[in-house]
Amino acid sequence: MEKPTVSVNILGQEYKINCPKGHEAELTEAADYLNGQMQEIRNNGKIIGTEKVAIIAALNITHDMLSSRKYARSNEQQLRELTSQLDSALTHTNKVG
Repeated sequence: MEKPTVSVNILGQEYKINCPKGHEAELTEAADYLNGQMQEIRNNGKIIGTEKVAIIAALNITHDMLSSRKYARSNEQQLRELTSQLDSALTHTNKVG
């Protein structure tokens, strides 16, 4: 099964990327996001060189992703605790009633 090739543009450079069938839009969205992040870093003027810009963008994106995961895990833990408290309260109410 042949994988589709998607053309993406990052900092004015075109790249042809193979991706799983049906994921072309996701790849394009990811490339657009990366391009935006890299343009923002480059426009700040403090970092020169595409490779350095790419590394800083990758670090920023990875940091955001890891922070989001920690936040999601914290929310999951809070939901489990609330569910447990609710179960206990309902059990207590059923025994009293």
